[in-house]
Amino acid sequence: MTPTGTARPATGSVTVRALTLLEAFTRAQPSLTLSEISRRTGLPLTTVHRLAGDLTEWGALERDSSGRFSVGLRLWQVAALAPRGALLRELALPVMEDLSQITQENVQLGVREGTEVVFVERLGGQRAVKTLTRVGSPFPIHASGLGLVLLAFAPRAVQEEVLARPLERFTERTLTSPDELRRVLAEVRRSKIAVSDRQVTMEAVSVAAPIFDRPGIAVAALSIVAAADTAQVTALSQLARTAARAIGRSLRPGGWTSSDD
Repeated sequence: MTPTGTARPATGSVTVRALTLLEAFTRAQPSLTLSEISRRTGLPLTTVHRLAGDLTEWGALERDSSGRFSVGLRLWQVAALAPRGALLRELALPVMEDLSQITQENVQLGVREGTEVVFVERLGGQRAVKTLTRVGSPFPIHASGLGLVLLAFAPRAVQEEVLARPLERFTERTLTSPDELRRVLAEVRRSKIAVSDRQVTMEAVSVAAPIFDRPGIAVAALSIVAAADTAQVTALSQLARTAARAIGRSLRPGGWTSSDD
């Protein structure tokens, strides 16, 4: 997608063009006309009409009585089978539910997809503060606690790609200096905990820990998001670290001891 939210003109196979068409739908614009899809993808209207018909027949798209299209339920059913999200979510949910009950705060689970974070699950507690993140939606990797953890343990090439481009600012406290971000990532690798203090909204603090499926390899991260004016970061850090270790062990039973991660 381009910075304006429209897809780049698609070339190549029919499959690539069909996927580009699906990419036109966003949380901000979940319902589109054929003309809107054509403008957002750069595909000719005749091509969009043909692909939308095929995708609707299969169930990847749905069309309402006014002629507008939205993502179909069958596509969601297929996506839910993705092992990296489905198995992780299944194993993590019991731990997340316990953590949500203990803290009464937001508990989030996410994975890295390229240079973004994708949130796999989120549980909201009774004291949950409002967040900008949404399950299934990508989010910039440099600002949230989850993102900082995943970036810290990402391959060096991924880190350098993020550091080389402009870093989006969400609040006055968002890390936008590459040098400062490097320093923070080094500290996250050392402590295995990340604290995003009012970097996404001025109301929230996120405390996150990596989930390792083997020593040193973080496949996901877990975070607790609390109100900035009441968050007890030290206590939340310990809870996040303990919960992440429990999930990691469930991914590889008997794989290593707690001292290994």
